[in-house]
Amino acid sequence: MTTPRGVNADPPLALLAELTHRCPLRCPYCSNPLDLQRGSVVLDTATWRRVFGEAAALGVLQVHFSGGEPLARCDLVELVADATKAGLYVNLVTSGIRLGADRLERLVEAGLEHAQLSIQDSDPASGDRIAGFDGAQRAKRQAAALIRAAGLPLTLNAVVHRQNLRHLEEIIDLAVQLGAERLEVAHVQYYGWALANRAALLPSREQLDAATATVEAARARLAGRLAIDYVVPDYYAHRPKACMGGWGRRFLNITPSGKVLPCHAAETVPRLALSNRRRSQPLRHLVPFPGFRAFPWHRVDG
Repeated sequence: MTTPRGVNADPPLALLAELTHRCPLRCPYCSNPLDLQRGSVVLDTATWRRVFGEAAALGVLQVHFSGGEPLARCDLVELVADATKAGLYVNLVTSGIRLGADRLERLVEAGLEHAQLSIQDSDPASGDRIAGFDGAQRAKRQAAALIRAAGLPLTLNAVVHRQNLRHLEEIIDLAVQLGAERLEVAHVQYYGWALANRAALLPSREQLDAATATVEAARARLAGRLAIDYVVPDYYAHRPKACMGGWGRRFLNITPSGKVLPCHAAETVPRLALSNRRRSQPLRHLVPFPGFRAFPWHRVDG
């Protein structure tokens, strides 16, 4: 395979494996597509196993199991084991709902090395309302305790918007209380469901500036105790966030139905609408990047 002149052909470092669109939560900013595909088209265990091997051969170092909610996959332990056997560092990106001690133990035995837990707010009532699930915040605190008791590093992911930004300081404090090593304060990115619900979610510029100041103060106060990543909303970014020139060169995204995309937004942003061209080639023929340059949908199934 030859690479077009001027294209950086360094292999991507990470794979975002969206195992399913299923999720017990109903967050108004969900990154799931507005039009979900049937569960019958979701990649099966054997196909994911093949993908992990091809990704490792391509140079990928880590895989992030996401969704939807990856715990909704009954074969999750097997998938973790397959990715581990392929030599990949395995991270679980989860809501924590229905993560019991027994299942977590089996995941760790299979090779799970890190967990990223989402929280919707520091206030339980508000968090449950945003998640659309009674008892969600209590379950998340229990999941955080299980993850730390299992000896896994814990990252908290707090998606912030107009309805919870007033609690940002408390959210940061909660990350410390739960024993997280890292907190991602991620403003909602406005595509898909978030774009449809932006009237209730989009913060003002003043709210964004106040949140930025809160994060910077917390970084200084908690240096050495808690690392804080910060993602501004795309409405207020200085420039478009990297996708084809960024994620597609460092991070691959495979959707539940097997589409290989340069970032998780590519399927839902109208101006990045793609043609649905089926390809049964291995990952090494789909990336790096001649196909991404032309930007068709690629597939890992036949």
